[in-house]
Amino acid sequence: MGLIREPEGVDFVVNSRPLTKKEQEALSKFIKADKEKRLKRFLSKKQVTMRRTTSKSNTRTKAKVS
Repeated sequence: MGLIREPEGVDFVVNSRPLTKKEQEALSKFIKADKEKRLKRFLSKKQVTMRRTTSKSNTRTKAKVS
């Protein structure tokens, strides 16, 4: 994503309005759901990595013992 520069002599002004209570709640619910979704995805990837690492180390250990 690039940086947006203001042309000379032009000012960008953003007039935002305050959120209503309903909009705040909807935004909060969305953010909470998104965080939970990302956390689940992160944990599932971490578990797969741990399983792969564990199985490889067990295989090597068994081969050395034999």
